Order: sequence, then structure tokens, then C-alpha cells
Amino acid sequence: MPDVSALAPTIDPAGAEAPAAAKRRMPWLIIIGAAVLVIGLGAALALLHGRPAAGHKGAAAAPSGPPLYLALDPPFVVNFQADQIVRFLQVSIEVMSRDPQTLDLLKANDPVVRNDLLMLLGNQKYATLASPVGKEQLRADALAVVRKDVAQAGGDPKRLEAVYFTSFVMQ
Repeated sequence: MPDVSALAPTIDPAGAEAPAAAKRRMPWLIIIGAAVLVIGLGAALALLHGRPAAGHKGAAAAPSGPPLYLALDPPFVVNFQADQIVRFLQVSIEVMSRDPQTLDLLKANDPVVRNDLLMLLGNQKYATLASPVGKEQLRADALAVVRKDVAQAGGDPKRLEAVYFTSFVMQ
């Protein structure tokens, strides 16, 4: 019969476990301590990342709130060539921002915005616009054009979030 006393932890007269048992628990304590430290550091970084530092007073917070839309009326009508045939494109466009000042800036600069969008729309190819991918690319290009106009007027182009086609007719 094997000696069971060799498997049991040895306790000295003061009641402390032998060093062998303490060494077996040491890795677990290190792992648990490291995990608590990593979680604590992650939480601290997440909290700090969410707030601007005290020295960055000039950093503007993105406006929050409901989306605001501005229809660029009347609809845009352009002609363009497709395989020796003159085609027409009629597009109704709305822009979206959560910042009322950005929309006011667009209203004040409506002739510039309309001109730049007409130039963009008139330089399109029929085959490109016939596909959904082409329409999405045109929408992204229109957003870039309007953001450029916002920046030239002294606004923050990042506050203009989207451009939407509310009507899109090709003939």
C-alpha cells in the first residue's frame, strides 16, 4: 500500500503549509493578478478614450441628436451622351447632418453647391449609372463635392454625414 502521507501537504508546527504547496498556488495568483490588472487598464483606457483631455479645449464634439435633412430643390436635370444618343438624368438630392449650422451654410451657398453637383452629374457615363455600384459611387462622389463646398465656405465638412438620392430617373 502506498504511503498517503507523501501526498498530503506538510504543515509545520506554526500551521503554515510547506513551500511546495505554496509554489503550486503561486502561478494561479500571478495569472489572476495579471488578469485583474489588464481588465483595469482596459477600463481606464476606455474611459479616457471617451473624453477629450483637459488641454484639448479646442476639439469640437460631434453634434448629437436627430438627423436633419435639407432638400436641394429643384431636382437636378442634366444631359449626357451614351452611345451617340443624348440621354437625360433627373436626380433629387437631400443632404443629412445633425448640425443645423452646417445646413444653414449649405443654404447660404446653394448656387455653388448646385453648380458643383451639376458638373459632377453631367460628367457621368450611362453604363456606369445603370448599375447599383455606379449609383453608390456617384453618391459618394456627390458627398465629397458637397463636403468640399462646406469646407470652402468655412464649415466643418465632417459634419455633413450623407447625401441621398430621393429620386433618380434616367432616359
